[in-house]
Amino acid sequence: MPVVYEHKIIVPQSAIDTNMHVNNVVYIQWMQDAATAHSDSLGFDSEFYEKIGGTWVARSHYIEYLKPSFLGDELIVQTWVSFIKRSSSNREYAFFRKSDKALLARAKTVWIYLNADGRPSKIPDELLAKYIADESYEPKLS
Repeated sequence: MPVVYEHKIIVPQSAIDTNMHVNNVVYIQWMQDAATAHSDSLGFDSEFYEKIGGTWVARSHYIEYLKPSFLGDELIVQTWVSFIKRSSSNREYAFFRKSDKALLARAKTVWIYLNADGRPSKIPDELLAKYIADESYEPKLS
């Protein structure tokens, strides 16, 4: 099972701000979209979490913007889990423009796993078995 998941985006008009590039807050939505798509690809969709009575919530986000992205750009978002402990994980992201392989942004979210009562809970073993942490991955686009 690959550690790094790739999510594709074509920049829509709705993502463009008055500076004519992707608005910074759009990246947070794309981070969540990539994380959700990765989870779904592993068989952990919303129905799965509903069935086991757990969910993930974001504790914090960090984004470093390196280059702008524009309307119509095809982006590849790489995401991977870099660290897992009892009830939390760090998920990292790298945003690339496909045409020139430029790294546009790097980001990280600290996710907390909650039980049905809304309290931090131990991440189930079946998730840990598929979410393999890789602290040393260096983002690259082939």
